[in-house]
Amino acid sequence: MPNKNIDIKTINSDVELSQFTLQPVEPVYREETFSGSDEPITVGQEVGSSNATTTTPSSSSRLVSKRHLPRVKILGTGGTIASKGGKASDTAGYHVDLTIHELLEAIPDITDVCEIEYEQLCNFDSKEIGLAELYKIYTGVCDSLQKFDGIVITHGTDTLAETTFFIESTIDAGQVPIVFVGSMRPSTSISADGPMNLYQAICIAANRESRGRGVLISLNDQISAGYYITKTNANSLDSFNVRQGYLGNFVNNEIHYYYPPVKPIGCHKFKLNLEDDLQLPAVCILYAHQCFSPELVEMAAERYDGIVIATMGAGSLSTPVNEMCMRLKVPIVYSKRSMDGMIPVANLPLPPSDPSSTIIASGYLNPEKSRILLQLCLKQQYNMEKIRTVFKGVYGG
Repeated sequence: MPNKNIDIKTINSDVELSQFTLQPVEPVYREETFSGSDEPITVGQEVGSSNATTTTPSSSSRLVSKRHLPRVKILGTGGTIASKGGKASDTAGYHVDLTIHELLEAIPDITDVCEIEYEQLCNFDSKEIGLAELYKIYTGVCDSLQKFDGIVITHGTDTLAETTFFIESTIDAGQVPIVFVGSMRPSTSISADGPMNLYQAICIAANRESRGRGVLISLNDQISAGYYITKTNANSLDSFNVRQGYLGNFVNNEIHYYYPPVKPIGCHKFKLNLEDDLQLPAVCILYAHQCFSPELVEMAAERYDGIVIATMGAGSLSTPVNEMCMRLKVPIVYSKRSMDGMIPVANLPLPPSDPSSTIIASGYLNPEKSRILLQLCLKQQYNMEKIRTVFKGVYGG
């Protein structure tokens, strides 16, 4: 419901470019010593209570100062979290219809947790996200890094793992947490999960314990690393439950991390130096199966700059397909159909040491993320040796 304790300022009323700030009616401060206290701000702290004073910190004070709450930027892109269905029992056939402003009206008061500014980058299903939309998200994050303590991005779950992988691979966020959030049920559904997911994501982005962890995903009480996590169920609320990337939980307004702050090992950072748009080399994904034709690989090599194959098992392809791949000169990444597991270099038809080979093992990356990583390598004009080195970071190569 609408929150009477906050002011909403419209910076631009156009939906595509809309920007708003969400702040307490009166400034909220917390006491903090100049000694560099690094005590995390958690949801349960008595911050911004009715007894809080609003005195301005004195420049002559050496022991105690007053500090604003963490500032969090929310970037909206649409997705199921911003969708409406025909009736309360519908969990399919819905359409994107809600803005960030409307989503925030459905969550509890967060003015004692952080100060919010939000912007609507776009508003549609994540299946529509292409290079233009990735560029909007990329620039939105880059523009916010130096101004905010945390960033939250609402996003559809269907391609969420691809966007998080791209952002982690192309932006060095330093200590600023970048938290992606979505939902599996539309806002009109019985027990819609969107409001709680968004509330948790904001709290996670504002919490000091989230600093230095890179790109995160907050869904269904779970906190995960955006670099490795992927969607594992097309319908269930527990749709991002995998072995790699599980970092912690959000329980009863408490944030529980299992490990100290660390970013994904082996993550190669690409400097894009973008100006007006994002252009990436064309890389396709082929799905292997019984009777998989080598002609499909040959045709793809004529039209694409690189190929990713979702192989059977841990790199298994029929002899004719392997022979075709060994003859082609475009980079070909062997990935996997399986949700878990990895492709070791020992299962490649040619060893990486063979100078004629353009076949690469994906390691732990699934086909979607292997595609993005190969695109970024090709954009940087890496040779085969350098591409293998990048994939070695995820135990491939």
